[in-house]
Order: sequence, then structure tokens, then C-alpha cells
Amino acid sequence: MEADLFQTPAYQELISSHLERTIGFLFENNQEFALACETRFLHFDPELPHDISEGFGESVLFILTGYTFETAKLEEGYFSFEAGFGDENFGSFVTLPLLAVKQIFVGEYPIAINISEPTERSQQETEADSTKSMEALLSNPENKKLLKKKKPQV
Repeated sequence: MEADLFQTPAYQELISSHLERTIGFLFENNQEFALACETRFLHFDPELPHDISEGFGESVLFILTGYTFETAKLEEGYFSFEAGFGDENFGSFVTLPLLAVKQIFVGEYPIAINISEPTERSQQETEADSTKSMEALLSNPENKKLLKKKKPQV
């Protein structure tokens, strides 16, 4: 079996759905859990101080308990939560694509495993989305008036 099979859109959709449903099940049952995630796909807001982020390896384990569990949420293929890091408990909001989750643990037991990775959207998809956005904007006659009033930049 080829590893590429697990990077196909069909498999990524399957495992993404599985991860989402598993996390949803844990939320519904008020069950705290832990996530092992690939560091390169994580986004921190605000960014973590360098002395904290340099301590991360290729993957990191987040234990979602207490306040962190209460702030956790799933939205459109992304998982996010707020957590404190380091000795000073530096607060940051963490966002990651679901496919960056490599394992979900309840206690010491891994209950979900993912070997797929998030993919970057292609440039063509991004350009197509921009075109659709502009079409939607221009479909409103009031917006067309605003664009006509815009002076050309020199």
C-alpha cells in the first residue's frame, strides 16, 4: 500500500470527518482530551515568545483541560483553543487545521490516529475564490456605484 493513498483528497475528507466527529463526541460528553499535533501547521495569536516556541519539536502535545477545554471549538475544518504557555503562562489563541492533529488521547489511550497532512490550497483555487468574491461584490448595484466613484491611483 502506497503512502500517497493517505494524502488523497478522498482519504483526507474521510479522516477529517472522523477527527471532527470524534472531537464532537468528546465535547458532547464533556470529556477532556489531549491532541498530538504537527507544529508547522499551528498558528498562535499572539505569537509565542521565541524562548517558548523554540522548545517545541516537530510535534507537540496539548492537554485540553479546564479553561483550555472550555475555550476549544471546531469550525470549518479547524480546531482552536486558548492556552497559557511557559512559566509565565503566556496566553495565546491556538488554531490548527484538523488534519494537523496526528493523535487524540483520552487519558493514556490513543482513540484516533491520522497519518494524512493538511494541504495548501492551490493558487488557482485562491484566484477562483477572489473572482467569486468580486462577482458577489459587484452583484449589488450599490457596490458598483462605490467602485465607479473611486479615483484612479497615480
